[in-house]
Amino acid sequence: MTDRAPAGARVVHAVLPGDVADDRAPSGGNRYDLRVCRDLPALGWQVRRHQVPGDWPQPDAAATTALARLLAGLPDGAVVLLDGLVACGVPDVLRPEAARLRLAVLVHLPLADETGLAPGTAAELDARERRALHAVRAVIATSDWAARRIRSHHGPGLPPVTVARPGVDPAPLAPGTDGAGGLLCVASVTPRKGHRRLVDALATVTDAPWTCAFVGSTGQDPHTADQLHVQLDRLGLSGRIACTGPRTGAALAAHYAAADLVLLASYAETYGMVLTEALACGVPVVATAVAGVPEAVGRAPDGSVPGLLVPPDERGALAAALRAWFDDPALRRRLAVSARGRRAMLEGWEMTSHSLAGALERLRNAPWSP
Repeated sequence: MTDRAPAGARVVHAVLPGDVADDRAPSGGNRYDLRVCRDLPALGWQVRRHQVPGDWPQPDAAATTALARLLAGLPDGAVVLLDGLVACGVPDVLRPEAARLRLAVLVHLPLADETGLAPGTAAELDARERRALHAVRAVIATSDWAARRIRSHHGPGLPPVTVARPGVDPAPLAPGTDGAGGLLCVASVTPRKGHRRLVDALATVTDAPWTCAFVGSTGQDPHTADQLHVQLDRLGLSGRIACTGPRTGAALAAHYAAADLVLLASYAETYGMVLTEALACGVPVVATAVAGVPEAVGRAPDGSVPGLLVPPDERGALAAALRAWFDDPALRRRLAVSARGRRAMLEGWEMTSHSLAGALERLRNAPWSP
């Protein structure tokens, strides 16, 4: 049994994936979790972090039992914030505790939106997520797009859905290289991030003087990583595209500083933290306009878009955007100016924490009886 907090204390139990702090496989969701756990105490919340190892969202019996045991050990009425990767696939673990605990789920990516799932698996995960979200008392979404998606897809009867968009830290303006040829993609090498279609697009502009860093873990999906290396060798791009593995902190900041353009070819993104990180450095972006990506990219004060957003299903669109970038110096200048304008408008992490703290406070004060 977890010790009870002093009467009147604001305490939230954050239930997170076991690898949330593993720098070998950083993700936007993990970074979000760690940041809000760090920042909530400044708003008067005691955060008690619980990391639950498991192959989420499809855990084995041991991981499922461990999560059930953790929840059963929390005191009656406790405020519990569960990462959606842990919670959304196990509604039968949440339901027995839902009347006793004040449960909220933080949805980073709807489970069925992961690229490469077999249709039957996607349908089963979607059904589990629906049952899980209907069992809890609050849902946190990481973009306006995600909130709309959750409300419309999972139907009436959901608890309140609050938006707490990821923030971004201030960063120095990136000096870049020659203003064009320093390309960067920050994304784990998985099917959803679209590295292979990005490589196909880059192969159409080999006449331009560019190099590109692919920064991200290759261990989450070794098969996809192996396919990527085969593709690079086949197209003769291994000398121009460097797969660096994951980077964090100063090493990642150095990659942004050396970038003239940041690329993201994802098939699904609830938001796109790497895009706001690029814009915080004044670096424009080229990205597929999926889901929450246009929301993350946003607009500069003059209404311009600080990058090129391409239709995700239009063959050749990504290649055409790269060709326009290299062939049109005036376009590059406009996008750079727009990126610097957007930089001044980006929301910091304090906004994220305030939005999340508000949702937790409403959950804490909601009528409840054991």
